Amino acid sequence: MQRIRTIIMGAAGRDFHNFNVVYRDNKTYEVIAFTANQIPNIDGRKYPAALAGKLYPKGISIFPEKDLEKLIKKHKIDEVVFSYSDVSYNYVMSRSSIVNAAGAHFKLLGAGSTMIKSKKPVISICAVRTGSGKSQTTRRVSGILQRMGLKVAAIRHPMPYGDLEKQRVQRYGSIADLKKHKCTIEEIEEYEPHIVSGTIIYAGVDYKAIIEQAEKEADIILWDGGNNDMPFYKPDLHIVVADPLRTGHELSYYPSEANLRLANVVIINKVDSADNKSINQLRDHIRQVNSAATIVDAASPILVDHPEWITDKRALVVEDGPTLTHGEMKFGAGTVAAQKYNAKAIIDPRPYTVGTITDTFQKYPDIGVLLPAMGYGNKQIKDLETTINKVPCDVVIIGTPIDLTRLIKIKKPTVRIRYDLQEIGKPNLDTILAKFLKKTK
Repeated sequence: MQRIRTIIMGAAGRDFHNFNVVYRDNKTYEVIAFTANQIPNIDGRKYPAALAGKLYPKGISIFPEKDLEKLIKKHKIDEVVFSYSDVSYNYVMSRSSIVNAAGAHFKLLGAGSTMIKSKKPVISICAVRTGSGKSQTTRRVSGILQRMGLKVAAIRHPMPYGDLEKQRVQRYGSIADLKKHKCTIEEIEEYEPHIVSGTIIYAGVDYKAIIEQAEKEADIILWDGGNNDMPFYKPDLHIVVADPLRTGHELSYYPSEANLRLANVVIINKVDSADNKSINQLRDHIRQVNSAATIVDAASPILVDHPEWITDKRALVVEDGPTLTHGEMKFGAGTVAAQKYNAKAIIDPRPYTVGTITDTFQKYPDIGVLLPAMGYGNKQIKDLETTINKVPCDVVIIGTPIDLTRLIKIKKPTVRIRYDLQEIGKPNLDTILAKFLKKTK
Protein backbone atom coordinates (compact mmCIF):
# COMPACT_ATOMS: atom_id res chain seq x y z
CA MET A 1 0.00 0.00 0.00
CA GLN A 2 1.30 3.43 -0.92
CA ARG A 3 1.71 5.64 2.15
CA ILE A 4 -0.09 8.99 2.31
CA ARG A 5 2.52 11.70 1.77
CA THR A 6 1.98 14.30 4.47
CA ILE A 7 3.22 17.71 5.65
CA ILE A 8 2.48 18.94 9.18
CA MET A 9 2.15 22.72 9.54
CA GLY A 10 3.13 23.99 12.98
CA ALA A 11 5.00 26.28 15.35
CA ALA A 12 7.18 23.90 17.41
CA GLY A 13 4.42 22.61 19.66
CA ARG A 14 1.11 21.08 18.58
CA ASP A 15 2.74 19.90 15.36
CA PHE A 16 5.25 17.68 17.19
CA HIS A 17 2.54 16.39 19.52
CA ASN A 18 0.22 15.49 16.65
CA PHE A 19 3.08 13.66 14.97
CA ASN A 20 3.97 11.74 18.14
CA VAL A 21 0.45 10.52 18.93
CA VAL A 22 -0.98 10.00 15.43
CA TYR A 23 1.81 9.63 12.85
CA ARG A 24 5.06 8.46 14.48
CA ASP A 25 4.60 4.70 14.13
CA ASN A 26 1.75 4.81 11.64
CA LYS A 27 2.67 3.10 8.37
CA THR A 28 -0.40 4.55 6.65
CA TYR A 29 1.35 7.92 6.46
CA GLU A 30 4.75 9.20 5.40
CA VAL A 31 5.48 12.58 6.96
CA ILE A 32 7.74 14.33 4.46
CA ALA A 33 8.26 17.59 6.36
CA PHE A 34 7.16 19.99 9.05
CA THR A 35 6.67 23.67 8.31
CA ALA A 36 7.18 26.36 10.98
CA ASN A 37 5.53 29.72 11.63
CA GLN A 38 4.75 32.27 14.43
CA ILE A 39 8.03 31.74 16.36
CA PRO A 40 11.36 33.05 15.00
CA ASN A 41 14.27 30.69 14.24
CA ILE A 42 12.43 27.38 14.63
CA ASP A 43 12.76 26.31 11.00
CA GLY A 44 15.97 25.02 9.44
CA ARG A 45 16.13 22.26 12.07
CA LYS A 46 15.21 18.59 12.00
CA TYR A 47 12.80 16.65 14.11
CA PRO A 48 15.45 14.18 15.28
CA ALA A 49 15.47 10.49 14.51
CA ALA A 50 15.54 9.69 18.24
CA LEU A 51 12.08 11.28 18.55
CA ALA A 52 10.72 10.49 15.09
CA GLY A 53 10.82 6.69 15.50
CA LYS A 54 11.91 3.74 13.40
CA LEU A 55 10.02 4.88 10.28
CA TYR A 56 12.21 8.01 10.08
CA PRO A 57 15.85 6.99 10.64
CA LYS A 58 17.09 10.32 9.20
CA GLY A 59 14.63 12.48 11.12
CA ILE A 60 12.22 14.94 9.47
CA SER A 61 13.21 18.34 8.08
CA ILE A 62 11.51 21.56 9.24
CA PHE A 63 10.98 24.28 6.62
CA PRO A 64 9.56 27.82 6.83
CA GLU A 65 5.84 27.93 6.14
CA LYS A 66 6.39 30.30 3.20
CA ASP A 67 7.79 27.27 1.32
CA LEU A 68 4.57 25.26 1.76
CA GLU A 69 3.21 25.52 -1.80
CA LYS A 70 6.61 24.67 -3.27
CA LEU A 71 6.99 21.67 -0.94
CA ILE A 72 3.55 20.31 -1.87
CA LYS A 73 4.37 20.34 -5.56
CA LYS A 74 7.97 19.14 -5.24
CA HIS A 75 7.15 16.15 -3.03
CA LYS A 76 3.71 15.31 -4.51
CA ILE A 77 2.07 15.76 -1.11
CA ASP A 78 -1.33 14.14 -0.57
CA GLU A 79 -2.43 16.01 2.55
CA VAL A 80 -1.39 18.82 4.86
CA VAL A 81 -2.23 18.80 8.58
CA PHE A 82 -2.72 22.22 10.18
CA SER A 83 -1.27 22.02 13.70
CA TYR A 84 -0.94 25.36 15.44
CA SER A 85 -3.29 27.77 17.20
CA ASP A 86 -4.40 31.31 18.01
CA VAL A 87 -5.31 32.19 14.44
CA SER A 88 -8.54 33.45 12.90
CA TYR A 89 -10.92 31.29 10.91
CA ASN A 90 -10.08 33.44 7.87
CA TYR A 91 -6.39 32.67 8.40
CA VAL A 92 -7.01 28.91 8.63
CA MET A 93 -9.15 28.83 5.51
CA SER A 94 -6.65 30.95 3.60
CA ARG A 95 -4.04 28.25 4.33
CA SER A 96 -6.57 25.65 3.24
CA SER A 97 -6.97 27.48 -0.07
CA ILE A 98 -3.21 27.50 -0.63
CA VAL A 99 -3.02 23.77 0.11
CA ASN A 100 -6.08 22.83 -1.96
CA ALA A 101 -4.97 24.90 -4.93
CA ALA A 102 -1.57 23.20 -4.82
CA GLY A 103 -3.34 19.84 -5.12
CA ALA A 104 -3.40 18.47 -1.57
CA HIS A 105 -6.06 17.82 1.06
CA PHE A 106 -6.21 20.12 4.11
CA LYS A 107 -6.75 18.44 7.47
CA LEU A 108 -7.46 19.34 11.12
CA LEU A 109 -7.09 16.65 13.77
CA GLY A 110 -9.81 16.24 16.38
CA ALA A 111 -9.59 16.14 20.16
CA GLY A 112 -10.21 12.40 20.50
CA SER A 113 -7.11 11.09 18.76
CA THR A 114 -4.75 13.75 20.13
CA MET A 115 -5.55 13.65 23.86
CA ILE A 116 -3.57 11.23 26.03
CA LYS A 117 -5.38 9.57 28.96
CA SER A 118 -3.63 9.93 32.32
CA LYS A 119 -3.70 7.57 35.29
CA LYS A 120 -4.15 10.59 37.55
CA PRO A 121 -6.96 13.19 37.58
CA VAL A 122 -6.32 15.97 35.05
CA ILE A 123 -7.52 19.56 35.30
CA SER A 124 -6.85 21.54 32.13
CA ILE A 125 -6.70 25.32 31.94
CA CYS A 126 -6.97 26.74 28.43
CA ALA A 127 -8.15 30.02 26.90
CA VAL A 128 -9.91 31.48 23.90
CA ARG A 129 -6.92 33.72 23.04
CA THR A 130 -3.35 34.37 24.14
CA GLY A 131 -3.42 36.98 26.91
CA SER A 132 -6.87 36.10 28.26
CA GLY A 133 -5.54 35.43 31.76
CA LYS A 134 -4.80 31.74 31.66
CA SER A 135 -1.50 32.00 33.57
CA GLN A 136 -3.00 33.65 36.65
CA THR A 137 -5.91 31.21 36.50
CA THR A 138 -3.47 28.29 36.49
CA ARG A 139 -1.63 29.79 39.48
CA ARG A 140 -4.93 30.23 41.30
CA VAL A 141 -6.02 26.63 40.66
CA SER A 142 -2.61 25.29 41.69
CA GLY A 143 -2.69 27.30 44.94
CA ILE A 144 -6.15 25.98 45.88
CA LEU A 145 -5.12 22.38 45.19
CA GLN A 146 -1.94 22.75 47.24
CA ARG A 147 -3.89 24.20 50.18
CA MET A 148 -6.06 21.09 49.98
CA GLY A 149 -2.91 19.04 50.63
CA LEU A 150 -2.44 17.75 47.08
CA LYS A 151 0.88 17.49 45.29
CA VAL A 152 0.47 19.20 41.93
CA ALA A 153 2.49 18.70 38.76
CA ALA A 154 1.75 21.29 36.11
CA ILE A 155 2.49 20.30 32.53
CA ARG A 156 2.97 23.24 30.23
CA HIS A 157 2.11 23.46 26.54
CA PRO A 158 5.37 22.97 24.58
CA MET A 159 7.89 25.66 23.77
CA PRO A 160 10.83 23.54 22.46
CA TYR A 161 12.89 26.15 20.65
CA GLY A 162 16.32 24.60 21.20
CA ASP A 163 17.78 21.08 20.93
CA LEU A 164 14.66 18.94 20.51
CA GLU A 165 16.28 15.69 21.57
CA LYS A 166 17.57 17.23 24.81
CA GLN A 167 14.17 18.83 25.39
CA ARG A 168 12.21 15.58 25.14
CA VAL A 169 11.24 15.69 28.84
CA GLN A 170 12.02 18.73 30.99
CA ARG A 171 11.35 19.04 34.71
CA TYR A 172 11.60 22.35 36.55
CA GLY A 173 11.72 22.32 40.33
CA SER A 174 13.93 25.33 41.01
CA ILE A 175 14.94 28.65 39.46
CA ALA A 176 18.35 27.09 38.72
CA ASP A 177 16.62 24.65 36.34
CA LEU A 178 15.64 27.58 34.09
CA LYS A 179 19.31 28.30 33.47
CA LYS A 180 20.16 24.61 33.21
CA HIS A 181 17.67 24.17 30.36
CA LYS A 182 18.70 27.46 28.68
CA CYS A 183 15.16 28.83 28.74
CA THR A 184 14.02 31.71 26.57
CA ILE A 185 12.18 34.70 28.06
CA GLU A 186 8.91 33.19 26.82
CA GLU A 187 9.59 29.94 28.68
CA ILE A 188 10.69 31.67 31.87
CA GLU A 189 7.50 33.79 31.85
CA GLU A 190 5.46 30.58 32.02
CA TYR A 191 7.64 28.39 34.25
CA GLU A 192 8.96 30.77 36.92
CA PRO A 193 5.58 31.58 38.58
CA HIS A 194 4.93 27.86 39.05
CA ILE A 195 8.36 27.25 40.56
CA VAL A 196 8.04 30.21 42.95
CA SER A 197 4.64 28.93 44.14
CA GLY A 198 6.00 25.46 44.86
CA THR A 199 4.46 23.70 41.85
CA ILE A 200 6.56 21.23 39.88
CA ILE A 201 6.46 22.13 36.18
CA TYR A 202 7.06 19.85 33.20
CA ALA A 203 7.37 20.65 29.51
CA GLY A 204 9.18 19.35 26.44
CA VAL A 205 8.42 17.47 23.24
CA ASP A 206 7.19 13.94 24.02
CA TYR A 207 4.05 14.37 26.10
CA LYS A 208 3.45 10.66 26.64
CA ALA A 209 6.87 10.35 28.28
CA ILE A 210 6.24 13.58 30.20
CA ILE A 211 2.94 12.43 31.73
CA GLU A 212 4.45 9.07 32.69
CA GLN A 213 7.14 10.85 34.71
CA ALA A 214 4.78 13.43 36.22
CA GLU A 215 2.35 10.73 37.38
CA LYS A 216 5.07 9.24 39.59
CA GLU A 217 5.28 12.31 41.83
CA ALA A 218 1.89 14.03 41.68
CA ASP A 219 -1.60 13.46 43.06
CA ILE A 220 -3.14 15.57 40.34
CA ILE A 221 -2.03 16.83 36.92
CA LEU A 222 -2.60 20.43 35.88
CA TRP A 223 -2.50 21.07 32.13
CA ASP A 224 -1.25 24.62 31.55
CA GLY A 225 -2.26 25.24 27.95
CA GLY A 226 -0.63 27.64 25.54
CA ASN A 227 -2.20 30.09 23.07
CA ASN A 228 -5.80 28.92 22.74
CA ASP A 229 -4.88 25.32 21.96
CA MET A 230 -6.87 22.30 23.10
CA PRO A 231 -5.39 20.10 25.87
CA PHE A 232 -2.86 17.37 25.06
CA TYR A 233 -4.36 15.24 27.87
CA LYS A 234 -7.96 14.12 28.30
CA PRO A 235 -9.22 16.42 31.06
CA ASP A 236 -11.48 15.35 33.91
CA LEU A 237 -12.22 19.04 34.43
CA HIS A 238 -11.72 21.50 31.56
CA ILE A 239 -11.49 25.19 32.49
CA VAL A 240 -11.43 27.80 29.70
CA VAL A 241 -10.65 31.51 30.22
CA ALA A 242 -12.58 33.95 28.01
CA ASP A 243 -11.69 37.59 27.32
CA PRO A 244 -14.41 40.30 27.15
CA LEU A 245 -11.85 42.76 25.77
CA ARG A 246 -11.91 40.65 22.59
CA THR A 247 -15.53 39.53 22.53
CA GLY A 248 -16.29 37.65 19.31
CA HIS A 249 -12.89 36.00 19.06
CA GLU A 250 -14.19 33.00 21.01
CA LEU A 251 -16.34 32.17 17.96
CA SER A 252 -13.96 33.24 15.20
CA TYR A 253 -10.48 31.96 16.15
CA TYR A 254 -9.04 28.47 15.93
CA PRO A 255 -9.47 26.46 18.09
CA SER A 256 -11.23 28.88 20.47
CA GLU A 257 -14.72 27.64 19.73
CA ALA A 258 -13.67 23.98 20.09
CA ASN A 259 -12.22 24.76 23.52
CA LEU A 260 -15.38 26.61 24.49
CA ARG A 261 -17.57 23.69 23.43
CA LEU A 262 -15.43 21.28 25.48
CA ALA A 263 -15.42 23.43 28.63
CA ASN A 264 -16.88 22.37 31.96
CA VAL A 265 -16.08 25.80 33.42
CA VAL A 266 -15.71 29.13 31.58
CA ILE A 267 -14.06 32.03 33.42
CA ILE A 268 -14.97 35.47 32.12
CA ASN A 269 -11.84 37.37 33.17
CA LYS A 270 -11.19 41.15 33.18
CA VAL A 271 -14.73 42.10 34.17
CA ASP A 272 -13.14 45.07 35.95
CA SER A 273 -11.71 46.33 32.63
CA ALA A 274 -14.38 45.52 30.04
CA ASP A 275 -17.70 47.28 29.45
CA ASN A 276 -20.98 45.60 30.38
CA LYS A 277 -22.11 45.28 26.76
CA SER A 278 -19.03 43.23 25.83
CA ILE A 279 -19.32 41.07 28.97
CA ASN A 280 -23.00 40.31 28.33
CA GLN A 281 -22.36 39.57 24.65
CA LEU A 282 -19.56 37.19 25.62
CA ARG A 283 -21.87 35.48 28.11
CA ASP A 284 -24.45 35.04 25.33
CA HIS A 285 -21.83 33.56 23.00
CA ILE A 286 -20.77 31.05 25.65
CA ARG A 287 -24.36 29.96 26.16
CA GLN A 288 -24.92 29.63 22.40
CA VAL A 289 -22.31 26.88 22.09
CA ASN A 290 -22.16 25.43 25.63
CA SER A 291 -25.26 25.80 27.77
CA ALA A 292 -23.98 23.27 30.34
CA ALA A 293 -20.76 25.06 31.33
CA THR A 294 -20.46 26.79 34.70
CA ILE A 295 -19.60 30.49 34.21
CA VAL A 296 -17.36 32.27 36.70
CA ASP A 297 -16.82 36.04 36.68
CA ALA A 298 -13.31 37.20 37.60
CA ALA A 299 -10.88 40.10 37.57
CA SER A 300 -7.09 40.37 37.42
CA PRO A 301 -6.29 43.55 39.38
CA ILE A 302 -2.73 44.83 39.09
CA LEU A 303 -0.24 45.26 41.91
CA VAL A 304 2.53 47.80 41.32
CA ASP A 305 5.76 48.15 43.25
CA HIS A 306 6.64 51.88 43.47
CA PRO A 307 3.65 53.41 41.64
CA GLU A 308 5.07 56.86 42.48
CA TRP A 309 7.88 56.18 40.00
CA ILE A 310 5.28 56.24 37.19
CA THR A 311 3.41 59.44 38.02
CA ASP A 312 4.24 62.30 35.64
CA LYS A 313 7.12 60.30 34.09
CA ARG A 314 7.86 59.35 30.48
CA ALA A 315 7.37 55.59 30.48
CA LEU A 316 8.45 52.76 28.21
CA VAL A 317 5.90 49.95 28.59
CA VAL A 318 7.19 46.41 28.06
CA GLU A 319 4.40 43.83 27.71
CA ASP A 320 4.21 40.06 27.26
CA GLY A 321 5.50 39.22 23.75
CA PRO A 322 3.02 36.60 22.49
CA THR A 323 0.06 38.62 23.81
CA LEU A 324 1.03 41.59 21.62
CA THR A 325 2.16 39.62 18.56
CA HIS A 326 -0.07 36.72 17.49
CA GLY A 327 -2.37 37.45 20.47
CA GLU A 328 -3.16 40.83 18.85
CA MET A 329 -3.86 42.63 22.15
CA LYS A 330 -3.41 46.40 22.01
CA PHE A 331 -2.46 46.77 25.68
CA GLY A 332 -1.57 44.78 28.77
CA ALA A 333 -0.98 45.17 32.50
CA GLY A 334 1.87 47.65 31.93
CA THR A 335 -0.39 49.98 29.97
CA VAL A 336 -3.10 49.77 32.63
CA ALA A 337 -0.50 50.76 35.25
CA ALA A 338 0.76 53.69 33.14
CA GLN A 339 -2.77 55.04 32.80
CA LYS A 340 -3.81 54.36 36.39
CA TYR A 341 -0.81 56.13 37.87
CA ASN A 342 -0.82 59.03 35.40
CA ALA A 343 2.36 58.58 33.42
CA LYS A 344 3.24 61.76 31.56
CA ALA A 345 3.57 59.82 28.29
CA ILE A 346 4.08 56.32 26.91
CA ILE A 347 7.16 56.51 24.70
CA ASP A 348 6.98 54.86 21.28
CA PRO A 349 9.91 52.38 21.05
CA ARG A 350 9.76 51.91 17.27
CA PRO A 351 12.34 54.61 16.35
CA TYR A 352 14.84 52.92 18.67
CA THR A 353 14.46 49.22 17.89
CA VAL A 354 17.36 47.12 16.64
CA GLY A 355 17.83 43.76 14.91
CA THR A 356 15.22 41.11 15.64
CA ILE A 357 13.04 43.56 17.59
CA THR A 358 12.77 45.69 14.44
CA ASP A 359 11.84 42.50 12.57
CA THR A 360 9.07 41.81 15.11
CA PHE A 361 7.46 45.20 14.49
CA GLN A 362 7.69 44.65 10.74
CA LYS A 363 5.92 41.28 11.06
CA TYR A 364 3.32 42.65 13.50
CA PRO A 365 2.86 46.32 12.50
CA ASP A 366 -0.23 46.80 14.70
CA ILE A 367 1.64 46.45 18.01
CA GLY A 368 1.78 50.23 18.32
CA VAL A 369 3.66 52.10 21.05
CA LEU A 370 4.27 49.08 23.31
CA LEU A 371 7.42 46.96 23.37
CA PRO A 372 6.89 43.17 23.28
CA ALA A 373 9.29 41.29 25.57
CA MET A 374 10.65 39.09 22.81
CA GLY A 375 13.38 36.68 23.83
CA TYR A 376 13.53 33.62 21.58
CA GLY A 377 17.25 33.04 21.97
CA ASN A 378 20.32 34.98 23.11
CA LYS A 379 20.46 37.36 20.12
CA GLN A 380 16.87 38.47 20.55
CA ILE A 381 17.36 38.94 24.30
CA LYS A 382 20.40 41.14 23.56
CA ASP A 383 18.41 43.09 20.95
CA LEU A 384 15.65 43.62 23.51
CA GLU A 385 18.19 44.94 26.03
CA THR A 386 19.72 47.33 23.48
CA THR A 387 16.29 48.60 22.40
CA ILE A 388 15.12 49.26 25.96
CA ASN A 389 18.27 51.18 26.80
CA LYS A 390 18.04 53.31 23.65
CA VAL A 391 14.52 54.56 24.39
CA PRO A 392 14.56 58.07 25.98
CA CYS A 393 12.34 57.45 28.99
CA ASP A 394 12.31 58.09 32.74
CA VAL A 395 11.01 54.67 33.79
CA VAL A 396 10.53 51.21 32.28
CA ILE A 397 7.23 49.55 33.21
CA ILE A 398 7.60 45.76 33.06
CA GLY A 399 4.21 44.17 32.43
CA THR A 400 5.55 40.63 31.90
CA PRO A 401 5.14 37.89 34.56
CA ILE A 402 8.88 37.84 35.37
CA ASP A 403 11.59 40.23 36.51
CA LEU A 404 13.35 41.11 33.26
CA THR A 405 16.22 42.70 35.19
CA ARG A 406 17.44 39.19 36.05
CA LEU A 407 17.99 38.53 32.35
CA ILE A 408 18.98 41.89 30.92
CA LYS A 409 20.67 45.01 32.24
CA ILE A 410 18.27 47.97 32.16
CA LYS A 411 19.88 51.35 32.75
CA LYS A 412 16.68 53.12 33.82
CA PRO A 413 14.46 52.73 36.92
CA THR A 414 12.08 49.78 36.50
CA VAL A 415 8.62 49.11 37.89
CA ARG A 416 7.19 45.59 37.94
CA ILE A 417 3.52 44.81 37.50
CA ARG A 418 1.95 41.73 39.07
CA TYR A 419 -1.57 40.41 38.71
CA ASP A 420 -3.54 37.52 40.18
CA LEU A 421 -6.98 36.11 39.45
CA GLN A 422 -9.81 37.08 41.78
CA GLU A 423 -13.22 35.48 41.30
CA ILE A 424 -16.24 37.68 41.90
CA GLY A 425 -19.14 36.12 43.77
CA LYS A 426 -20.24 32.51 43.45
CA PRO A 427 -19.62 30.03 41.95
CA ASN A 428 -15.87 30.35 42.45
CA LEU A 429 -12.90 28.07 41.92
CA ASP A 430 -12.78 26.98 45.58
CA THR A 431 -16.29 25.53 45.42
CA ILE A 432 -15.85 24.10 41.91
CA LEU A 433 -12.59 22.33 42.75
CA ALA A 434 -13.92 20.99 46.07
CA LYS A 435 -16.91 19.50 44.27
CA PHE A 436 -14.65 18.05 41.55
CA LEU A 437 -12.26 16.42 44.02
CA LYS A 438 -15.14 14.90 45.95
CA LYS A 439 -16.25 13.15 42.75
CA THR A 440 -12.75 11.79 42.03
CA LYS A 441 -12.44 10.01 45.40
